[in-house]
Amino acid sequence: MTRLNGKTAVITGGATGIGLAAAKRFIEEGAFVFIFGRRQEALDAAVADLGPNARAVKGSVSDEADLDRLYAAVKAERGSLDIVFANAGAGSPLALGQITAEHIDETFDTNVKGTIFTVQKALPLMGQGGSIILTGSSAGTTGAPAFSAYSASKAAVRNLALSWAEDLKGTGIRVNVLSPGPTATDLAKAALGEEGMKVFASMNPLQRMAEPAEIGAVAAFLASRDSSFMTASEVAVDGGLAQI
Repeated sequence: MTRLNGKTAVITGGATGIGLAAAKRFIEEGAFVFIFGRRQEALDAAVADLGPNARAVKGSVSDEADLDRLYAAVKAERGSLDIVFANAGAGSPLALGQITAEHIDETFDTNVKGTIFTVQKALPLMGQGGSIILTGSSAGTTGAPAFSAYSASKAAVRNLALSWAEDLKGTGIRVNVLSPGPTATDLAKAALGEEGMKVFASMNPLQRMAEPAEIGAVAAFLASRDSSFMTASEVAVDGGLAQI
């Protein structure tokens, strides 16, 4: 398929997991992709895997100077930008009664502040037909024990898309939210272990965890003209977890 032929994309959190799976799918469909992440070793491995139509920029979405370097690299090599997948996210469990200011800052700096500036700084490079995709979460709808900060941050991401669809009227740029449920990333496997994975898999009607490639496929749909009359929408890819 060549739905993204000639398009230029930025994917934050693009070196592993859902971001890497999306990068692979975007490139398969014809895009040139810049991946952005904090770990140079992971970025180098990802670019080696993705091939000549990928570039990597090291940095954090919570650092505006790092984002400026990212978009300077995009402008220098490609001139313009068609797709932004604001995928970088962070979350760790702390139950009510244990939440700290540092925990709040870490979660919201990445998931909310980072998403805002990832998108805002991309806009000068974008134009008619551009697609912005924000990574939400089923937790933003359902809540999750000990994940109140994370869940609240992802609910905020959903609202960003609603507000930005209004702000972007007349630009031809669309903004939508992709909200995964439990996904079998390497990080999830390491954090949950085999038994934890089974528990998470049992919580949705399909009774399994998503593969990152399944989430990447939906990101490619939202990036393409196949979703050309969609904006301010949330697409749940969660096995039905937050839907029933």
